[in-house]
Amino acid sequence: MGMPLELNTLIVTKGNEYRIEDNIFQLVKQGYRLYPIDIPVDVRKTLDSSSNGTAIIKKVVWENNTTTLTYQLVALNSTN
Repeated sequence: MGMPLELNTLIVTKGNEYRIEDNIFQLVKQGYRLYPIDIPVDVRKTLDSSSNGTAIIKKVVWENNTTTLTYQLVALNSTN
C-alpha cells in the first residue's frame, strides 16, 4: 500500500499558523506533505491570495497523517 504524499513549494496558512516566538511559527496541515527546507519560500493566507511574506522552513514532522511545519518568517509584505 502506498503512502499519499503532496509536494509543496509555498506555505498556505489559511490563518491556522501560531507564533512560537518572535518570528518563528508553527503550522499543522492534514496529510503528508513535502516542503523544501532551508530555502526561502512564499507564505500566503490562501492559495489564490498574494504573498504575505517569505519564510525559511526549519523543520518538517510527519506524524499521524499530519505534517507539522516550523518556519521562520524572514520578510513580511503586509500586516495581518
